[in-house]
Amino acid sequence: MVLHSWIFRSHIVVSVWLFISCHTTYGTETDIFCLKSIKESLQDPDNYLMFSWDFNNNTEGFICRFNGVECWHPDENRVLNLKLSNMGLKGQFPRGVRNCSSLTGLDLSINKLAGTIPADISTLIPYVTSLDLSSNEFSGVIPVTLANCSFLNTLKLDQNRLTGQIPLQLSVLSRIKEFTVSNNLLTGPIPTFGNQVRVNYANNQGLCGTSLGACQTKPSKRNMAVIAGAAAGGVALAALGLGIGMFFFVQRVSFMKKEEDPEGNKWARSLKGAKAIKVSMFEKSISKMKLSDLMKATNNFSNTNIIGTGRTGTFYRAVLDDGMTLMVKRLQESQHTEKEFMSEMGTLGTVKHRNLVPLLGFCMAKKERLVVYKDMPNGNLHDQLHPIEGVSTLDWTTRLKIAIGAAKGLAYLHHSCNPRIIHRNISSKCILLDADFEPKISDFGLARLMNPIDTHLSTFVNGEFGDLGYVAPEYTRTLVATPKGDVYSFGTVLLELVTGERPINVARAPETFKGNLVEWISELSNNAKLKDAIDESLNDKDVDGEVFQFLKVACNCVSQTPKERPTMFEVYQFLKAIGGRYNFTTEDEILVPTDIGEPDILDELIVARE
Repeated sequence: MVLHSWIFRSHIVVSVWLFISCHTTYGTETDIFCLKSIKESLQDPDNYLMFSWDFNNNTEGFICRFNGVECWHPDENRVLNLKLSNMGLKGQFPRGVRNCSSLTGLDLSINKLAGTIPADISTLIPYVTSLDLSSNEFSGVIPVTLANCSFLNTLKLDQNRLTGQIPLQLSVLSRIKEFTVSNNLLTGPIPTFGNQVRVNYANNQGLCGTSLGACQTKPSKRNMAVIAGAAAGGVALAALGLGIGMFFFVQRVSFMKKEEDPEGNKWARSLKGAKAIKVSMFEKSISKMKLSDLMKATNNFSNTNIIGTGRTGTFYRAVLDDGMTLMVKRLQESQHTEKEFMSEMGTLGTVKHRNLVPLLGFCMAKKERLVVYKDMPNGNLHDQLHPIEGVSTLDWTTRLKIAIGAAKGLAYLHHSCNPRIIHRNISSKCILLDADFEPKISDFGLARLMNPIDTHLSTFVNGEFGDLGYVAPEYTRTLVATPKGDVYSFGTVLLELVTGERPINVARAPETFKGNLVEWISELSNNAKLKDAIDESLNDKDVDGEVFQFLKVACNCVSQTPKERPTMFEVYQFLKAIGGRYNFTTEDEILVPTDIGEPDILDELIVARE
């Protein structure tokens, strides 16, 4: 079964690659023009694209650093995915997307896009495997040409104003795994998909077929005549009253929507009828809360309260009436049942460690899953290392403290936690910092609550196993998450700390260099220039030895062969030894694991100097 699944996944990847290779002409100019035309065609009131999408650059791969843009290679202007979700964008479907000829994923969800979905959409995005247009204001019919997007794995059209019938031809999409059209105005029979396809037709009162109930048959001609005659008498009388009533109704609804939901945040608005739902709290010191308290504390989950987004969901800052600040995370959709979710939350709520973000509670409302955490005033490590303006102010002592604490937290998950947890998504974005810059690992255990991996082409690029630049090389071959995969990802974080570089855009590398941070480090090491990788701000003779030992630990973590990587317990011990003179650590709370490996590896690494 596993072999069959792997062959099937490989077939999908190869098929998409071959189709794109044979039917398109690569050219960085077309992809640049694609993004330019998209930017010009959309209104960007929150300036998400205005400042990030700067085209005054001639370096290869510069568009790969734009907000929401993922490339096939970080140093090649060829767009793989466009993820423009929740940016407040306005306008119609951006037809300029046709010029991104290598595009495999398009996410325009949670915006204010309107108009119809283009009738020729299959010619605009012929090779897309994932299309998400949910939570917008699209109207009109679902174009039948979507059936020609034969590579589609995921199609999300929910929470729009779509009308008419769902094209039955969509059932020919042989690779479709998820299809959602909930909260629209659709009518008629639904397509026939296989049992393995996840579907959602909720809140479309006119839909029928299979689990939705039998579709009504058309009345006979005789009955039609009777119905028509009876209806004709009331139409004229009703028309006048209906017209007057509708005018005032539309005015009232428009006013209420604007008053209650100024940002068009449909998902939060839909929860208003569930305000009385209690928030399950793990901490007795936290007063009892209801969903209404969270909504008030986040200003109804206003976009202005968003403090971070990631694969598992979106973080909102919440300020309670007593002044206490929390973080509320809205999780991405999960196929787990309510019982499974409660069980998983119950387990994660018992996981306590100094270097893990405290999970304070959770709430389930309709299909929404909200998780409450303690606030981290200094944000995440990524933003501290790579500020939008200026350079990082983190000194060596603080960076070392963060590395030791984060290693300690991850080692606890791998070796001492019961059950043991593989994080699967370690990056500098999931390491949060409290007021004293003590690191706290977030999102641990959430991978088990996400949808299982599917055949989407970008699964290994930015999906189940992590973000670009952090994914262990063996994951694309084995499809299995392991503790050594977490070690590789953490090693990349260590390289970020010691070099100051991003994982996929190495500013100090030559323009001709096409690799990521790990590959740049490998190239320097092979040429005996490893010292050139160290962040210039860390050049201090008093700490040179510590910095270089730190770099050596990072290099061991990102070894291409999993068996050659240390365990997280070893990594923690290595780093703790390097920072011994600073007295960072407190009581260990970590039991010595039985699978620590050969002890001489530790001795060899700690004494290594150059």
